[in-house]
Amino acid sequence: MSKETPCVAVCMIDPRTKLCFGCGRTLPEIARWHAMESADRLSVMALLPARMTEAGLAPIAASPRRT
Repeated sequence: MSKETPCVAVCMIDPRTKLCFGCGRTLPEIARWHAMESADRLSVMALLPARMTEAGLAPIAASPRRT
């Protein structure tokens, strides 16, 4: 994955918090991610660990790559 994405290829939205279990982004953030400026992406990424903690979600590790 790119250095400017928190995506860990575990794309499931928690129905309670509306956050992705894998990365902590909201659906609107995920939808516009590639259109966002680099600084905006980095700003959102800085918020994700606290957002996940506050929501009571533990980040899910990235899926292993198949070769």
